[in-house]
Amino acid sequence: MAENELAAKLQRRLVLEDAPEESQEPDDPVPNGQEKPATASADSELSAKLTRRNDINEGNAVPANRGQVFNPYTEFKEFSRKQIKDMESMFRQYDTGRDNFIDLMELKLMMEKLGAPQTHLGLKNMIKEVDEDIDGKLNFREFLLIFRKAAAGELEEDSGLMSLAKLSEIDVSTEGVKGAKSFFEAKVQALSSASKFESEIRAEQDERKRQEEEKKNRRAAFKELKSAFN
Repeated sequence: MAENELAAKLQRRLVLEDAPEESQEPDDPVPNGQEKPATASADSELSAKLTRRNDINEGNAVPANRGQVFNPYTEFKEFSRKQIKDMESMFRQYDTGRDNFIDLMELKLMMEKLGAPQTHLGLKNMIKEVDEDIDGKLNFREFLLIFRKAAAGELEEDSGLMSLAKLSEIDVSTEGVKGAKSFFEAKVQALSSASKFESEIRAEQDERKRQEEEKKNRRAAFKELKSAFN
């Protein structure tokens, strides 16, 4: 009963606060003991405010930009389901705190494992570039934004985020994805130096094997010639 009475008082106060000044003029008589009826829109707005205030009081309030349920498959249509699954797997791998965020230290560890360590300031700038809710860490949606920006050519070639995108195992070369083909070519070019070194080693091993095979054949031919004279 006390809660209903409190809610009624709160409702009356909000109506008075939100009502335009001209609606409170004294020449609009109201019978004693009766309240002026509120419009349908005012009731709707009041209900929303009451709900919001209750959420704040109970600690359940959330930022406005998080009110909607995030669906990566509908929001990031430029990527296939497999690509998004691969990105999610990578995100979970480095979310060592298991809190659905990659913070500064986790990002530091990620970049070190990818072979592209960053300075403290560099890491902060990486987060800042896609940190839409300005909480100083990356949620999964913001993590996906890295690959969207990379595929669309919106990242600086020498930026930390571009290094992350290039050195990851995510393949965004699917035909039809906007900008993805050129992004994949850039990724291949960035990794070509490492693969070139491996190719040179493999070529040396093949050459050594060929020379050993020729030497073995010459020895066999010499033995056959020697046995013929004997």
